[in-house]
Amino acid sequence: MGTAPRFPLHYALASCLYGTTSLAEILPEVEKTGAQYIDLWPKVHGNQREQVAEMGEERFRSLLEEHRVKLGMTTRYDLAPQALAEEISFIARLGGRLIVTGSGGPKGLAGNELKQALQKFVEELRPHVAVAEQHNVTIALENHASSLLDSPDSLRWFAEFSPSPRLGIALAPYHLPQDPTLIAGVVRDCGNRLAHFYAWEHGQGCMTKLPKEQELQQLPGRGSLDFVPILAALKQIDYKGWTEIFMHPVPRGIPILDTTAQVTGELNRVRNGYLTDCLNKLA
Repeated sequence: MGTAPRFPLHYALASCLYGTTSLAEILPEVEKTGAQYIDLWPKVHGNQREQVAEMGEERFRSLLEEHRVKLGMTTRYDLAPQALAEEISFIARLGGRLIVTGSGGPKGLAGNELKQALQKFVEELRPHVAVAEQHNVTIALENHASSLLDSPDSLRWFAEFSPSPRLGIALAPYHLPQDPTLIAGVVRDCGNRLAHFYAWEHGQGCMTKLPKEQELQQLPGRGSLDFVPILAALKQIDYKGWTEIFMHPVPRGIPILDTTAQVTGELNRVRNGYLTDCLNKLA
């Protein structure tokens, strides 16, 4: 067994990787994947957030304690950043500290028009960020194709304009040009506004049904993206947030592999194999 990397990654587990599998079956897997924290996803990608609503918070809290897992975050693309007040309260009650959502449009802006739109957007979010600050929860916006927060420029300006560490970026390399030097530069530009990192590359994409071996190329080490420069940039900014090994299956809502054990095994192959090898190459 190799030595532990000098710059460690701190892992959270996205519930949707297991499709709509029950939380009773997923939570025992969290520790097996090297994580302590669960990220709850709602439909259509999973349904674990709905499972919690159905079972109630006290039952969910008991399950977390039983399996030595903490709620870290929820991903709520079904909610705009202006509609997170109830989710912020839910996260805070259960000890979590992060919500990921999207920025929405307008899309396709560039240059000064993009910069002005981002300034306006950030100003509109100030009262919602104030709610997050009161609960010690961070709102993290994922860069996503066809959204306001999409291009490297948009990420750099958003990080510059963000008025609070409670308004950050969930960085998805999948949605950026697959150039490790460019992505490393985006990491550095995000700096202390980088709130979440997806170990996720584009591979063959996630919009069309493909043979499983091609679909899995979204995972680090299965595709062609070199993560060493990206991880070096994370080290340079002293990133201490969570990393999620991630991909989307086609169709959404199914596990990335047929069985729970296979999903966990694949995540460990990425973590213990490829990502650890990359980390051990850092100076």
